Amino acid sequence: MAETLVSPGVLTRENDQSFITQQPVQVGAAIVGPTVKGPVEIPTIVTSYSDFQNRFGTTFESGSQNYTFMTSVAAYNYFNNGGNTMLVTRVVSGSTSNWDYATSAVPSLTTGTDSFTLEAIDKGVIWNNTGSVTSGSLDSGSIDNVRWQIVTSNTSSGTFSLVIRRGDDSNTNPVVLESYNNLSLDPNQDNYIARVIGDTYFNYNSTENYLEISGSFPNRSRYVRVSNVNTPTPNYFNNAGIAKSEFTGSIPAPGSGSANGSFSGGTGNIIPSGRVMNLYQNINATDTQGLVGTDYNNMLNLLSNQDDYRFNVLLTPGITNATQASQTTTAINNTQGRGDSIYVLDPVVYGSGIADATNESNSRNTSYAAMYWPWLQTVDPDSGQNIWVPASTMIGGVYAYNDSVSEPWFAPAGINRGGLTNVIRPERKLSQSNRDTLYESNVNPIASFPGVGTVVYGQKTLQKQASALDRVNVRRLLIALKSYIGQVAQTLVFEQNTAATRNNFLSAVNPYLESVQQRQGLYAFKVVMDNSNNTPDVIDRNQLVGAIYLQPTKTAEFIILDFNVLPTGATFPG
Repeated sequence: MAETLVSPGVLTRENDQSFITQQPVQVGAAIVGPTVKGPVEIPTIVTSYSDFQNRFGTTFESGSQNYTFMTSVAAYNYFNNGGNTMLVTRVVSGSTSNWDYATSAVPSLTTGTDSFTLEAIDKGVIWNNTGSVTSGSLDSGSIDNVRWQIVTSNTSSGTFSLVIRRGDDSNTNPVVLESYNNLSLDPNQDNYIARVIGDTYFNYNSTENYLEISGSFPNRSRYVRVSNVNTPTPNYFNNAGIAKSEFTGSIPAPGSGSANGSFSGGTGNIIPSGRVMNLYQNINATDTQGLVGTDYNNMLNLLSNQDDYRFNVLLTPGITNATQASQTTTAINNTQGRGDSIYVLDPVVYGSGIADATNESNSRNTSYAAMYWPWLQTVDPDSGQNIWVPASTMIGGVYAYNDSVSEPWFAPAGINRGGLTNVIRPERKLSQSNRDTLYESNVNPIASFPGVGTVVYGQKTLQKQASALDRVNVRRLLIALKSYIGQVAQTLVFEQNTAATRNNFLSAVNPYLESVQQRQGLYAFKVVMDNSNNTPDVIDRNQLVGAIYLQPTKTAEFIILDFNVLPTGATFPG
């Protein structure tokens, strides 16, 4: 139908204003530190604390006592307070070249021939075990390693079934972690073992700062991958549909085989040889949970890659600005470069004073980082011990709780949203004067009040110049807005630079900012993307320019109450 009227008549037009505003991709915290087990130098997403425990372990034994890394404590508090996703990056002591995978060969029906080889998906001696699947128990196995078992084998169909069992189970009480039925050694089939289980592995390239990926099929197993198929059976059947005799002996034998289902050859121990690990309040510049500062370098650099790794807060419990300044500098610089997250760092080790903490904060000037102090005593969720941890171990949980009950642009502080319910007590009780000293130096104090408990009582960033961005809630507001608007803008790359494209941008961004305003994030805003900032000159340079003006809401941190005592008979002011 014509869009204009030339002769008398009626013109009906449609204006679809029912578009649903797309919500931003949700991202959570990232944490870098040691764990009991898990992928070495491979950032891995977990969605619950039980998921974290399954992938990265719980406690480890040293000197006949059980201990937990602060990475685990931080993950527990994050998820226990409403966190949804966490990007966990495990770092280990020494060169990763000293760490290797445990493997196990699966014998075939033909004596002396290995059908295929399985490899533990994570590095370390923790995956080694030598127990026999034919015995009643597996004395050398543990909850942290696995073993395999071929349950059935059928030479007529060329298929077999494989189960992955927990390392501390027994034949009488098997604990099956994963089960794979009707597997094949025929690379042309959909049930080819490498295709079903996966054969991918990663290696960090420090020269170009990325993860090299090797293998053909993504890993579906959370415990093992296929490192080699020694006796493949391509086109297992002849033209008559009968199994070829030269392939039937390649099928793995039922049972656990001569290798007893065990894995061996893994190298790398979480407890460095010849060293005593300094844990909890004992960490220092030369040993922090068995690591040194340089052990963090690779993964702090890798997480600078914004395209591959999404998160809105970075945690590194175990390193402090006073003892690992080079690493905290790297984390701050990379966080500023990303522009989509905030780094929570600890100023000093346990036993330091207020002056020590303020000295460390005075050495930093950025709105992309925040410091909290003092240290806190809490209950280890896995060992049950009372332990001392730096504040960053708990702050991830405060941010998670804040976001679950309100919005990122609300202050993660105060009695309503800054309570630390899992904290027994802070390292020291801060007076009002102490809190003033800390806050003036951009250290967020953690206070303890009778009848209330332990509370985060500050929300400053480390930015020295007074502006809206010297507050955590405003920095996190900008992070949330930049994340969503950046996602919208990404869809416009390589689109025509026309009014229609600009209107598409405005129609997505304006409703979102209006919703933020309604949710108390903004006093006012304005978005400009039109001919005024997209002149012919700009368009000829293949640029699309937008200007976003924001007035962030401010928090009431300093509440002044005047109590006026009046004489009897005085008139109250209207």
